[in-house]
Amino acid sequence: MNNEYLHRILRFFLIVCLFSIVLLACFFLSKVTYPFILGGIIAMSINPFVNFLEEKGKMHRGFAVFTALLLLIAALAGAVLLLMREIFSGFAYLAHVLPDYSKTLVQYMEIYFKNKILPLYNDINRMFNNLDNGHQHTIMKNIDAVGTHITTTVSNLAQDTVNLISAVLVSLPSLVSVLIFSILAAFFICKDWYRFSGYLRKISSDKWIASTRTVYIELRKALFGFAKAQLTLISITAFIVLIGLLLLRIEYAITIALLIGAVDLLPYLGTGAVFMPWIAYTFVSGNYPLTVGLSVLYSVLIIQRQLTEPKILSSTIGLDPLATLIVLFVGFQWFGFLGLLIGPAFLVIIRALHQAQFFHEVYYFIKGKS
Repeated sequence: MNNEYLHRILRFFLIVCLFSIVLLACFFLSKVTYPFILGGIIAMSINPFVNFLEEKGKMHRGFAVFTALLLLIAALAGAVLLLMREIFSGFAYLAHVLPDYSKTLVQYMEIYFKNKILPLYNDINRMFNNLDNGHQHTIMKNIDAVGTHITTTVSNLAQDTVNLISAVLVSLPSLVSVLIFSILAAFFICKDWYRFSGYLRKISSDKWIASTRTVYIELRKALFGFAKAQLTLISITAFIVLIGLLLLRIEYAITIALLIGAVDLLPYLGTGAVFMPWIAYTFVSGNYPLTVGLSVLYSVLIIQRQLTEPKILSSTIGLDPLATLIVLFVGFQWFGFLGLLIGPAFLVIIRALHQAQFFHEVYYFIKGKS
């Protein structure tokens, strides 16, 4: 009896050690092989379309892969160009109206300073002069400390911004090379897809093939489901913004709605990157009806995002809504914005392994059962 429990404990620690080694190996290998991992994902994504071109279009496999990649690149380039066109159109509109807005803002600030800030300053100055020297010295010391802190914070923020821009510019050649290697890897992997799968079938048992196929189907379903979910969420955001801006009679409502839909993908900020400065400006400039309208629209966007994201992710990826909500929250708490991607991916892998009977096999191995 003691030997049986000892063997179970040893097998359990063996599983833990093997699992840790596999995780570490995947982590370190992914740091140097991520272009090929991305290429594999692209190959997996376009493989059904390549099969269609090969069977229905009577194309050679290599030419079908080349055509699929070319269409994918053209679609992505077209989407980027369309987005850039809308961005430039929005910037042109801002360049046209910004001088008038700036003039209005400056006039409002002058009036506000004259009627509010200056009298308040005079009152504070009189109160300060009535204090004894000790209190005056303490107040000035605190003011200097606050000023130093603000200066340091602004300087650090400016330095971080410059460093970020420099890092992006420096990484552009590396990004281009990664994209080239990923596209080439996708071409060769997809071209020899069935040769690779046949080789794997030869060296693997039927049980492992069935388990691997189950995991592959679940991951492919999750990949397309996640992309569909993000497009759905962006479309809902853009549609709500468009309706709201049309009701508020905002010019270039379609352009602004498309921009905000794209900005919705930004980490942490999302639509707030546009609405928060816009609401602040309308409030400062005294346009209170528009401030209220934009605030209501922004609140609607936040509420619908929180309500619909777990539901849409769960329906498109095929996960339980409560489990999806939990992994989204935990992933965001642990990894920030990336956690919103890592959480559902982790849950998909767990479900795929469960359906492939992986955990059952591990349990039976630890128990010493066949």
